[in-house]
Amino acid sequence: MTHRLRPTTLLIAGLATAGLALSACGSDSLTKTTSSGSSSSSTSAAVDQALVAKLPAKIKSAGKIVVGTDATYQPNEYLDTDGKTVIGMDVDLFDAVMAKFGVKTEWQPTGFDSIILGVSSGKYDVGVSSFSVNADRMKEVTMVSYFKAGTQWVVQKGNPKKVDSENACGLKVAVQKGTVQVDDLTARSAKCTGAGKPAITQLVDPDQAKVTAMIQSGKADAMAVDLPPAIAAVQLTNGSVELLGQQYDSAPYGFVLPKDQTDFGQAIVDALKSMEQDGSYKKILDKWKAEGGSISDFAVNPSVG
Repeated sequence: MTHRLRPTTLLIAGLATAGLALSACGSDSLTKTTSSGSSSSSTSAAVDQALVAKLPAKIKSAGKIVVGTDATYQPNEYLDTDGKTVIGMDVDLFDAVMAKFGVKTEWQPTGFDSIILGVSSGKYDVGVSSFSVNADRMKEVTMVSYFKAGTQWVVQKGNPKKVDSENACGLKVAVQKGTVQVDDLTARSAKCTGAGKPAITQLVDPDQAKVTAMIQSGKADAMAVDLPPAIAAVQLTNGSVELLGQQYDSAPYGFVLPKDQTDFGQAIVDALKSMEQDGSYKKILDKWKAEGGSISDFAVNPSVG
């Protein structure tokens, strides 16, 4: 089930050159955002009136879009040093997309596993939080692909417990609540017990920083997480943890919209294509050393394996 993917190598090489400067990357974000108020876009992107016409009435009337996000997932979305401004790769990308519509963004940090429900109930206009696109999520919401990443295992430096991700029966593996990695570990554990071996113990927490801390402290034998935050964990812990093997099950990330907003989703696709053409999409990924996850086949509810 493990896939060897070229984007892994590119993304690791790119982010590795960033060193411990990830937290500083957000200081010159395209849009400054807070958890309590709408943002003021400073990007020079021209407003596209054809896109403006496709805005849902609620968003057009408000002049802003309310974004639900889990701001614990560095470098994709996390809090700046002021403790309230949401920054990161996803933030810069979506702020730039909305600048094409002439709409401000209001980022509201919340638990990852509550975002899709919040979008469906109308609490948030969109969810932007490194959501991997999968069939189960698309039954509930509309998703617009914009990036690609896979699952990466992380262990203590030197792998003192000799963890093998393909033979993890009986191990304690840390994972963030509500993520695709929970499903992955559940399936792996079922194979273990089906073969008469000990189950994998999942150590689940809603805060990714606390998940990483379980590896540092030795409470967990390993961690399963998306590749970008896995690389960030290595850097932010000064190398006390390390990547194990290669990423696998690579899948697109998707912006999360209400189920009935496929037209708005297509407008977002058009905005992403415009960003690809004017170079701003690549510029943002380059800034965050994440160019290895770039895609060009932006789509509404893309087909996934």
